Amino acid sequence: MGDIIMSIDILTDERTIRAKALLGDRAMEKLANAHVAVFGVGGVGSWCAEALARSGVGKITLIDDDTVSESNINRQCCALSSTLQMPKVYAMGNRIRDISDRVIVKEHILRYDASTKISSLSSDISFIADCIDTVTSKISLIKEAKEQSIPIISALGAGNKKDAEQLKIANLKDTSHCPLARVLRRELRREGIESLPVVYSSEPPIASMSDETPPEGRRSVPGSLVWVTATAGLLMSQYIISSLIETEK
Repeated sequence: MGDIIMSIDILTDERTIRAKALLGDRAMEKLANAHVAVFGVGGVGSWCAEALARSGVGKITLIDDDTVSESNINRQCCALSSTLQMPKVYAMGNRIRDISDRVIVKEHILRYDASTKISSLSSDISFIADCIDTVTSKISLIKEAKEQSIPIISALGAGNKKDAEQLKIANLKDTSHCPLARVLRRELRREGIESLPVVYSSEPPIASMSDETPPEGRRSVPGSLVWVTATAGLLMSQYIISSLIETEK
């Protein structure tokens, strides 16, 4: 009965009526009953989560262990003066609830790694948005998603890029000019994973002039621009939503 009520609600909800006009009733019902987990709520993940919520996805789980800082404000939609020092998952969760109180939001202050299990976060995930920026955690998440047959799309490097028009969705094996893609291809091949949808930029990386002190484990802090990170997040949400409703006209 709950699903039927949700379906009726989504079909009459003014918040999503313009999406329904293009996607159709059955597609909106599917989105209302879908559950997307966004791993990493930063420059790409925050915009992906925003678009999922605005498009009618009924349940969104947010996973990130970081807090909002002033240096996030130039590119992350959950980063505001009013959310500084707040855990990103709470800042984004509150924003989603403000978009629609019909979206079920779950927040986990957590850095995903090999010791974490997706099933410990939820057992009904329909799709995973991988916006993690550390290679080892990214590989662990992709490997586990494949093992559990959960569809996943991964965001590759959006830092040190300026041209949003060079962003695209592709198979990992077909990417170019992306250092992170090279590492992922090599490491995933060792795990027997050859195919993975990704959002990436074919633009050669630009040398960063940042004078920030890099965090432990990094040699430098990449520069980043909102039109690049936001475009990557929106492309990711498009792929996820299209995949969830692909059987509909």
